[in-house]
Amino acid sequence: VQLQASGGGLVQAGGSLRLSCVASGLTFSPYHMGWFRQAPGNVREFVGAISRNGGSTYYADSVKGRFTISRDHARNTVYLQMNSLRPEDTAVYYCAAGRGAVTSTTTKGYRYWGQGTLVTVSS
Repeated sequence: VQLQASGGGLVQAGGSLRLSCVASGLTFSPYHMGWFRQAPGNVREFVGAISRNGGSTYYADSVKGRFTISRDHARNTVYLQMNSLRPEDTAVYYCAAGRGAVTSTTTKGYRYWGQGTLVTVSS
């Protein structure tokens, strides 16, 4: 199983980025998908998650209204659209895949993890 995240980079505050995560080696549809982030010296924190069929989405309060998670089953891909970026959004962003009927918002709910992509927001 491999989760390949991409789309990170350097952006000014107020700008936008779209992260992508392509899943391979697994059947995509039974997995709920999540995005987490980890800044230097901090623990990995939840950003957003999407249910298996894409019908439900969940967000951390810090990103609600600015970030949107979506998935494309034909491409085995999950996306994170990030708008109105702030310097405090700077972190390595990880995508993850989890099984089970309940879409998890904690790291324990995810079995597979991608390698991470760095997002840096300058002020």
